Amino acid sequence: MTTRNKTASTLAIAALLGLCFTAISFAADWPGFLGPNRDGHSPDKGLLKKWPADGPPLLWKVKNIGPGWSSMSVVDGNVYTTGNSGGNQMLICLDINGKEKWRVKQGPEAPNRGYPGARSTPTIDGKLLYVTGGAGAVTCHSITDGRVIWERNMKSDMGGRVGGWKYAESVLILGKLAIITPGGSNAIVALNKLTGKTVWKSDVSGTAGYSSCITITEGGSTIICNGSQSGLMFVDAKTGKLLGQSKFAAPNTANCPTPAYSNGYLFWAVGYGKGAICLKVANRSGKWSFKEAWRSRDFNCHPGNYVVHGGKVYGKGRRGLTCADLKTGETDWQDRVSSGQVAWADGMLYVQADRGGKVTLVDPSASSDRVKGAFSVDGRGSSWSHPIIIDGRLFVRYDTNLYCFNVKAK
Repeated sequence: MTTRNKTASTLAIAALLGLCFTAISFAADWPGFLGPNRDGHSPDKGLLKKWPADGPPLLWKVKNIGPGWSSMSVVDGNVYTTGNSGGNQMLICLDINGKEKWRVKQGPEAPNRGYPGARSTPTIDGKLLYVTGGAGAVTCHSITDGRVIWERNMKSDMGGRVGGWKYAESVLILGKLAIITPGGSNAIVALNKLTGKTVWKSDVSGTAGYSSCITITEGGSTIICNGSQSGLMFVDAKTGKLLGQSKFAAPNTANCPTPAYSNGYLFWAVGYGKGAICLKVANRSGKWSFKEAWRSRDFNCHPGNYVVHGGKVYGKGRRGLTCADLKTGETDWQDRVSSGQVAWADGMLYVQADRGGKVTLVDPSASSDRVKGAFSVDGRGSSWSHPIIIDGRLFVRYDTNLYCFNVKAK
């Protein structure tokens, strides 16, 4: 649980580890916010079940990403993220050893009520990359050099309406569509992912929050769900037609977390004392229903997130890391872990605290002594980026710093 202070010899060892890793083929990718399925789950296996006293080995550190809370996308051995510099939000590409390959302007830095950091995590789809900016720009780029393929604006083009902290969404790619939440009279919009042209506009009105769309597939049909300042919204993925709403946490100071769906249950927890709601979702002969299953005050996710695994939901609560039954809402345990952003990999929880850059490894199956290691990284302010685990590497971003650790078991 110590801040990183690496000696020259330690860095030399880390460099050798980095060389070893580059010789390994990349078995899997993390192509966007919350991973391959936008659920915070990593496909990795064979990872450390306990960390050394000062944390897992550091492979590299980059200090000049720029202020922000964007997480990272990792595809084909390249790392993509956003950060602010010179009054602009920059889109950045690094190689797997942390060397910068290119950096381009995505749009203006947004003056977000004292929180100007970059927010959106890039979404990678084939040779294209998609990202949003706080001021409303939606851009499509080549992953080769970052050049802009097309650009739209959620405010000026779509009449968008967003909360006071501006846009933070990560673009959802579904088939030929790039789906975003501008808010306004057509709160969710689908664009042609190759051209940026509007394919459909939803018929639901609302104020965009700070979360990102997910898909729900039942009975052979797929719908889009997102949280907002106006509550939960569900629309048809082919037409944008409104299928259902929940006014839970509407209004609220800020609704940030992205909803999570698993086996017929849609979970959404937010901050400012609102707690959590879980809806039972069903599609019977083309008719969708969204019935409230339970509510809980034990979750307090601002901004934070949660992951669902094995019928349990894990996330930040009023008394630390919290585990509850997804179907009943009964709280199984609460552990005083400094929590905020949560990811799942190889049976373990990776938890990054909301402040201070602390990262903790947690065994959710243990009845006691769940913490299996912790360390802190350098930075200032809120540490709202999400940790990611892919190909035996743990990526952690705090403030202007980006770290890569080796979490592969020997």
